[in-house]
Amino acid sequence: MSTTTTPDFSQTVPIDTIGVQERVARLNSRSIKKESKVQGLKLALSMIDHTTLEGKDSEGKVIQLCRKAITPYAPMPDLPSVAAVCVYPTMVAIAKKTVEGSGVKVASVATAFPSGMAKLQTKLDDTRFAVEQGADEIDMVISRGEFLKGNYSFVFDEIAAVKEACGDAHLKVILETGELETLINVRKASDIAMHAGADFIKTSTGKIQPAATQPVTLVMLEAIRDYYRETGQKIGMKPAGGIRKAKQALQYLVLVKETLGAEWLSNEWFRFGASSLTNDLLMQIVKQETGVYQSNIYFSND
Repeated sequence: MSTTTTPDFSQTVPIDTIGVQERVARLNSRSIKKESKVQGLKLALSMIDHTTLEGKDSEGKVIQLCRKAITPYAPMPDLPSVAAVCVYPTMVAIAKKTVEGSGVKVASVATAFPSGMAKLQTKLDDTRFAVEQGADEIDMVISRGEFLKGNYSFVFDEIAAVKEACGDAHLKVILETGELETLINVRKASDIAMHAGADFIKTSTGKIQPAATQPVTLVMLEAIRDYYRETGQKIGMKPAGGIRKAKQALQYLVLVKETLGAEWLSNEWFRFGASSLTNDLLMQIVKQETGVYQSNIYFSND
């Protein structure tokens, strides 16, 4: 729940960049036993927000995306579904109808995604439309220009207004960390988003490079940890963009467990915004369980 007045964000927690990088490198050196690896791969699969955000998106493409979200690999029907499908607001209704009864959530980008360059009323209308169409989750972008000018109250108030427009839908706040320039700014933006009412904080739109990185993710996880200690409120985390390999996904899960604990190792609290990751996870699961490595051509590119 957001506060009624904007907290003072002029100061923030200092960030030891070298320390962050060293901690990431140390955690990446962990070895994972085969049994734990299979569990981790399946867990990561269940955490994916399967996404299509292109101007050429069609109803047929969204339907196919949803079908794969529900059943990622037909020869292994016991595999978990992914967490959600993420689409533009105009595609929410068809996605909602297709995933009905499956447990897969429908997420929608809003607020003039990916730039965020629109008036607040336009952003609120965009959000309300997506929710009316059936979105369970809204992925909004912050106004990075206002943030970089130091206009933190603007960013806070905008997030709080969008949160109110979400109604019962969960709000993921995209920081677009590739444009925030420093890890200190990433920490500050994370704190603003959480205090303003974010249910999740998310690294990136996937449209800007660099997108998700492990140092940025660690800083955001530490912000979530500190916010939880301060308020008792759990906030979710979603790294998005550039996570394509199963090995990377497992490394992110280690970051989460070592920073926030096992409680956050569920798709209620952690997601991957990385559709291209799905097939590599499937290939590695097949390899671990059958001993046979399948080529990528045996998996659909939805």
